[in-house]
Amino acid sequence: MHWYDLQNIAQIDSPAIVLYPDRIKENIQQLIKMIGDVSRLRPHVKTSKTAEVVQLMQEAGINKYKCATIAEAEMLGMAGVAEAMLAYQPVGPKIFRLLAVAQKYPATRFSCLVDNEATAVAIAATFAAQQLSIPVFMDLNVGMNRTGIKPGKAALELYTRLHTITGITPVGLHAYDGHIHDTELAVRTEKCVKAFEPVKALVQQIKDAGLPAPLVVAGGTPTFSIHAANEAVDCSPGTFVLWDEGYRQHIPEQPFQFAAVLITRVIAVIDDQLLCLDLGHKSVAAENPQPRVFFLNVPAATPVSQNEEHLVVRVEDTSLYPVGTVFYGVPYHICPTMALYEKAYVASDNTCMANWRIIARDRSITV
Repeated sequence: MHWYDLQNIAQIDSPAIVLYPDRIKENIQQLIKMIGDVSRLRPHVKTSKTAEVVQLMQEAGINKYKCATIAEAEMLGMAGVAEAMLAYQPVGPKIFRLLAVAQKYPATRFSCLVDNEATAVAIAATFAAQQLSIPVFMDLNVGMNRTGIKPGKAALELYTRLHTITGITPVGLHAYDGHIHDTELAVRTEKCVKAFEPVKALVQQIKDAGLPAPLVVAGGTPTFSIHAANEAVDCSPGTFVLWDEGYRQHIPEQPFQFAAVLITRVIAVIDDQLLCLDLGHKSVAAENPQPRVFFLNVPAATPVSQNEEHLVVRVEDTSLYPVGTVFYGVPYHICPTMALYEKAYVASDNTCMANWRIIARDRSITV
């Protein structure tokens, strides 16, 4: 029996997602082994969005985290983590929601990103009105061209200005290089090092200006092993905890293993080569071109078309897969796939024993 096979599969409706905690724990330990210093880890919880997975990381000694939404931030507050960075610049109502989360979970030190003075002032005013101050990281654009200010003179001026605004406390820099994901490690390393050079220069400029040395949080999963070698940087990979087919293909040197599997069934036999599965756009992340899922037990299955509730695949001989046959699949992109499910089944010793609520998939929990 393969590691992913489930003895009680007949009790699990499809489509569904199954988590394997033993493999999650192994991925966590591998992450710690790769960096050597658990205090430099700030994993991104956007992958699992699940409090129980956070608890497994806490049990391994990880107590600083990164998140992308207010719901994820609240999940971290509920878990009682020491630090939770909102890797997002809150604007409008999100500022008030972040304040509410910080007030509701005072044991957790919440922080957020800023990349311009006007937003920094708005955040500061909201917190100062409650006699509070929130730590902020200045978001740097190191080539992603999504958010952030480019390292340089303007960035130094902004970081200096942040120190004069009541209601925020600048503590560091955030440099996400998600645009760097070349399969060849040497190429990826060269690009990562080049993108980080202006950040290093800015750190020195900040210190030369007489300001406290900033904490630097850098990279994601593809550049994790590169930044892990830099003791001056905190690292924030996310996908490692569950892994997916996309990173298995494109980041081959990282030794993480699949810990989340999609369950789908044959619901129709179309002809001698085409099958229809109940795995539509609503069940696996659809932002990438096909194939969006790799089937562990039918690796030759090739997607032909997909709709909201259906996935048509081509196989060599459909007589081998009658209606009701279970396919076990790994998504190409696990993070948005997790957001499509309210709960995940939890398997141990080839049996589903419980389920965990994917609590932070919602836009809000209580705040």
